[in-house]
Amino acid sequence: MNAIQLIVLNFEEIRRRSMKVWEGIPGESLDWKPDTHAMSMKEMIRHVLDSEHYYHLALLNRGSLSSYDSPYEKRPFTTVQDELAFAQSYRTEFIDTVKSFSEEDLSNIKIDRSDVGYVRTLGEMLLRIAYHESVHTGQLLDYMRTAGVDRPKVWD
Repeated sequence: MNAIQLIVLNFEEIRRRSMKVWEGIPGESLDWKPDTHAMSMKEMIRHVLDSEHYYHLALLNRGSLSSYDSPYEKRPFTTVQDELAFAQSYRTEFIDTVKSFSEEDLSNIKIDRSDVGYVRTLGEMLLRIAYHESVHTGQLLDYMRTAGVDRPKVWD
């Protein structure tokens, strides 16, 4: 298995576990948030999905976008399943783009996000994207615990 295949496997495993968490949230709890300044559970799910689309475009652009029209912005959130179905084409495009890179690209391509404080190699950026989703999945598990919602086993 090469580095690109490992990165794709990592993205797939993270999403599999995220989906276990997301699908484990009862519909009546999707609006729950720990305080008025936090994202709700459904807002966090959408944030992860929308961020992946933004990051995909940033990878193609080799840096931050000067403007971003989110395909999620005007869509009402109905169910987790509906959100995942809507996101599937964006997810497929993202994974296909990752698969299109060579191992040399991981070190040689730079992603310039100096507008938010960093420039990273493609490899570092891909790991950062994966970490972003992982962190939010952990936050949702904490939300569920705090809200008294049963949590799915993600360590299978």
